[in-house]
Amino acid sequence: MLDPELLGPWIRRFLLEHVVAERNLSLNTQRSYRDMLTQLLPFAAEAIKKPIDRLIVTDLSPTRIRQFLRHLEHTRRCGGSTRNQRLGAIHALARFVGEHGPEHLEWCSQIRLIPFKKILQPAITCLDRAEMDALLAAPERFTPQGQREHALLLFLYNSGARASEAAQLTIRDLDWHARCVQLLGKGGKLRTCPLWPATLKVLRLTVAERDGAQRVFLNRVGQPMTRSGVYALVKRSAVRASAKAPSLASKTVSPHVVRHITASYLLRAGVDINTIRGWLGHVSVNTTNIYAEIDLDTKAKALAACAVADRASDKPWRKQPELMAFLRAL
Repeated sequence: MLDPELLGPWIRRFLLEHVVAERNLSLNTQRSYRDMLTQLLPFAAEAIKKPIDRLIVTDLSPTRIRQFLRHLEHTRRCGGSTRNQRLGAIHALARFVGEHGPEHLEWCSQIRLIPFKKILQPAITCLDRAEMDALLAAPERFTPQGQREHALLLFLYNSGARASEAAQLTIRDLDWHARCVQLLGKGGKLRTCPLWPATLKVLRLTVAERDGAQRVFLNRVGQPMTRSGVYALVKRSAVRASAKAPSLASKTVSPHVVRHITASYLLRAGVDINTIRGWLGHVSVNTTNIYAEIDLDTKAKALAACAVADRASDKPWRKQPELMAFLRAL
């Protein structure tokens, strides 16, 4: 029988039973939890001079967790967001252990009392229409590779897909008759996004007569594009586009920035926030509300619509002599 005090069995159960089986968390989230543990366990083992496989649950004391978080910030030079992300994974581990091992409830409570650090949210980069047009025109479309790159950029702009979603897209996910695409998002959730005729046209040229099980977007050597490959393509295209739109040179452009642009333009077009949430695959509408907060054009239009005219010098009662005569006669 396994010792309930040992940390190793709890970690295996947490990763296999909770993260994968119960929650079905995305691959990126699974890797994030794994990375946290590969950093935390050696740190704790070194601090108390004990082999990793002999660590017990209480070796991860609140004091040691705080030391680990300071180690992330000061030694590993991680930002506040990474620090909070690691702490979130530690909270999840503590909650799992507390739920399945009542003897560890006190330890769980103490770990979960460690607060997240308040950090400043970085400003979201947004491109105007001219910059976006320059980005879409950056690939050399007279070459097969340029056509594929243009197709990917246009698809990202049209669908608001994440880089990982675009990289995993297969030809059978495209519905040519319904003019839409089915995307597999975070947590294995499917969503359907409509596609413009122009997007469908360039995608048809991209997939040609290939088998439906193949990936839509391939790199220059004919292999499926990876998430990092999609990022590299967008960044490379932004550098090229800065020749026509110099303002791009001072902006960090990524697939997620293109996703922001899709949301902002939908918002400006009058699409309601819940539809945009479903379009982008957000779990909570609070995430989508970020775009409403940053969209200055929409705010300016709203302000203009409810502006109050300056009537400080306009005194209508002076233009009513009958009323004045009536008042003086009282």
